[in-house]
Order: sequence, then structure tokens, then C-alpha cells
Amino acid sequence: MFRSLTTRVIATTISLLVAGIFIYTIFNVRYQQDMLIDTARESTELLLHTVESSIYNTMHVGNVQDVGSILSMVGQHNQLVGVRIFHPHGVILRSSNPREIGTYANTNDYNIYQSPKNYNMFTLEPYGEVLGMVKPIYNEAACHACHGSKARVIGVLNIDYSLSRTKKQMLDASRIFVISSIAITVFLALAISFLLLRFVKRPLNKIVNTMQKVEKGDFAVRIAYKGQDEIGRLITSFNSMVDRLDVAHKELEQLHFQQLERADRLASIGEMAAGIAHEIKNPLAGISAAVTIIKDDMSIDDPRGAILGEVVEQVTRLDKTVNDLLFFGKPSLPELTSVDINTILTTTLKFATQHRGGVNIEKRIDLQSDLPPVYADNKQMQQVFLNIILNAYQAMPSGGILGIRSSLIIRNSIEYVQVDISDTGSGIPLQILEKIFTPFYTTKAQGTGLGLPICNKLVKLHKGDIRVTSDDKTGTVFTVELPAFHIESTEVSEEGV
Repeated sequence: MFRSLTTRVIATTISLLVAGIFIYTIFNVRYQQDMLIDTARESTELLLHTVESSIYNTMHVGNVQDVGSILSMVGQHNQLVGVRIFHPHGVILRSSNPREIGTYANTNDYNIYQSPKNYNMFTLEPYGEVLGMVKPIYNEAACHACHGSKARVIGVLNIDYSLSRTKKQMLDASRIFVISSIAITVFLALAISFLLLRFVKRPLNKIVNTMQKVEKGDFAVRIAYKGQDEIGRLITSFNSMVDRLDVAHKELEQLHFQQLERADRLASIGEMAAGIAHEIKNPLAGISAAVTIIKDDMSIDDPRGAILGEVVEQVTRLDKTVNDLLFFGKPSLPELTSVDINTILTTTLKFATQHRGGVNIEKRIDLQSDLPPVYADNKQMQQVFLNIILNAYQAMPSGGILGIRSSLIIRNSIEYVQVDISDTGSGIPLQILEKIFTPFYTTKAQGTGLGLPICNKLVKLHKGDIRVTSDDKTGTVFTVELPAFHIESTEVSEEGV
């Protein structure tokens, strides 16, 4: 349930709203309660001053007996629990309740007199919570005739005001405010939920549903939305993205169709080329044998012998081209054995030394002695290295340095035996470097364009990698990497067969 963003936003917003209104309600209720208490205290204090003034006026004219009547009359107020005058020592002198006269004042009332404040709230059975307030009656000059001049305070006027009505008002006000707060909270929660569901969740659901259709390949779907808010801009961007995806998908389908057509044509051409190669190979062998016999029957001084020798050389070249074409079309699977790469390099270098192009070439050999074996076909790897070395010879017609280096590297926790074959020729231009492994691409007048593509295919059959770097300053470096011998690597990929 809470995986939905809208649900989390609604829940969080409502929680914050409830918390905020709850805190506001608590402070407001307390404030209302304090206001009602202050109102009750002010009313009690006003009544206290009124009673005090009446008592002073009565006592000034000598009508001491009227004090009790005043207290009795005031005590009839339904909110007053009691009105009395008690001695500073606590004995009640006058009271609205005659039965209290002569007894000691309530401890709570007397403590108010002893405290700095002139009021306090306390519980008094059976009246509940009451507000007690006192006011000392000072011995003024007019009072000396009856009370003498020694005592500073001749009595303490005390009123106990019942807070039952105030408490009821507080409860009613709190109840009304709480109910109002709950109603407001529910209304705001529903309104916020409706707005989020209407303007956020529904458009997001449309986007999600439309995206699912796009994932299934339907690029014709679009989302209609009239708003100009953030959701509207998101939907506009989404529709634009689907438009571009639709265009790209159509272009990709067209390109894929073209590639399929090209692949079909190449497959047909490959089958035709293999058939033609088979048909050409046998006549070439007969032509080569016949021309060789004719040439051998001629005298050494016969000028036609040189022409026939050229014919034999061209026939040999054609035969090599046919063999390369057949091999590239369907190379034989390697016969894998555990071999030492340094031994293969040494043997290959002996063959390459016999080639006339390596006469002026300086050879720098650096073979690491403790290399692990590789699982490879000895003859096929010799073919790869010999082709690369002969290409290096051709890149240095005026002489140069041929470098052959073997080493062990580790990539992604896998050991590889690496062979670097470098030359100091003029390098390979960048536009040609990108195409050297493309079949039938060559810059040599006598080349077939199949040498390096065959090398690439043979290395891939051994689960290895071949790459080249070149520049016009340092020359060219061919790098061949083969996985070191492991039992689990004995299976050979047939990719490209």
C-alpha cells in the first residue's frame, strides 16, 4: 500500500496536518482555559473590592452589625461558596454562614493569606474546585476607636468562588473546539487526498500505463493532458520521447530489414564463391602442372621459359587466393592441445627468416620464460603469427626493427598470455586502421584482403583477442591475447563458423 508515492504523500500530509492541528488545539484549549480562569479571578477580585468598600462604609458610620448582613447578602450569589472575615490568627469573625463564626478558617484560605499571591485554586468538598481570594483589612485611623492603633491588620476578607460553571464553560468550549478541529482536519484531509488523486496520481497512472504499452512495442500511444503544471511538462516530455522512439524504431526496422537483405545476399554470394572456388581449384592445378612440364622441357636459354615461369607464379597466387577464400568461408575447427606459446613464436620466426623481405630487418625478441601453456592449435597459431610478421616485413621495405614480446597479464581475475608483434614502419592511417579486419579490404596490389580477417577469426575461435595500435612515429603493434591453460577453458567457441 505504502509503495505508492501518492499514498505516502497523502499519509505524510495528513499526519503533519493532524499533528499541527492537534498541537494548535492543545495550545488553544489551554489558552481558553487560562482566559476563563482569569475572567473568574477578575470577577472575584471585583466582588472582593465591592464587599470591602461596603464594609468600610458601614464600619466608618459605626454600624458593625450590618457587616454580617452584607456578608450574608453577598453569600447568596450562586457562584460563591463562602464570604467571611477571619482574624490574622485564623479565627473566623464574620461569615455569610453563621455556623462558621468562631471556628478556624480553611487551611487553603489561610495559606493564601500567608503567601505572596492573594488568590489560589484548590478543591473543597463538596463544591469541587474553587478559587479562593483574600484581602487584608488594614487598621486605618477611623478604625482606631474600636480596634485600637496597635494592630496593622484587623481582619482578612475572604471569598471562595466556585469554578464549576467556569469548568463547564471550559469543557464546552474545549469540546466545540476539538469537534471543529476534527471536522476541519477531516475536510482538509479529504480535500488534499482528492486533489492529489485527481491532479497527481491519475496522471501518473496514465504515464505508467502508457509506458507499459510502449514497452510492449506500441509507439502510437500518447497522453492527452491540458494542464501546464509540472505533470503537464512531464507528459509533454514523455510524448516527445515516444515520438523520437517511434521514429528511431521505424529507422531501426528499416535498417534491420536492409541488414537481413544484405546478409541474404552475402550468404548467396558466399555459397556461389565457394562453388566457383571449388570449380577453379582443380583446373588451376592442371594448368600449373601442364605449364611446369612445358617449362621443364625448354632449354634454359629459351626466352619463353621466363614467360611460363610468370604464368606458374600467377597460377600459384590464384591458388592461394582460392584457398584463403575457402578457409574464410568455412575454417576448420582448431585441434586443441596444450602448447607453449614461446615455442610457436620461435618456430614461426624461423619460417619468417627464410622470407626475402626479412633480410634487412633487425629482430628484437623478448620472451618471458615462465609462461603457462595455452590450449591452442599449433598450426593455426603459426599461421596467425606468420601472417602478422610478414605484414611487418612489408611495412619496412627499407629495413627496420621487428619486435616480438610475450608476457602474462591478468584481466578480471583471468590469466592471459599476451604476444606483441611490433614494427617501426610508417604506421597505418586511422581511416585504414578501422577496416583492416574487414574481409577483402586491402591496400596491396597483390593482396586478397583475407589475411588479417582470417587471423581475427582464428584468434576468436581460440577464445582470444586481437587488436592493433599504430601511429606514424613509432610504427604498428599487433597484440594477440590467449587465455592461459585451464581445464574449464577447453571448450572451443564455434562463433563465426
